[in-house]
Amino acid sequence: MRALILAGAMTVVIGTPCFADGLYWVVGNRATNKCEIVTSNPIVIDDIWFEDGPYKSLEDAKLARSTIGACPEKDPTAE
Repeated sequence: MRALILAGAMTVVIGTPCFADGLYWVVGNRATNKCEIVTSNPIVIDDIWFEDGPYKSLEDAKLARSTIGACPEKDPTAE
């Protein structure tokens, strides 16, 4: 019984991050020539040339975007 409870607890601990909401990634988009913040794990193909993350908050992702050299310094359409 103890082994079953331990196995269940380990499954919850390990599986929870897989289903976590509210994660953010910074991606470089060649089509728009901008760095965007997205809420799904990006796949780096075609127009996406890099990704960075995940970040736990939008503020963390914005801070990370500001430190990436490939991202334009001023983006009037940025969040």
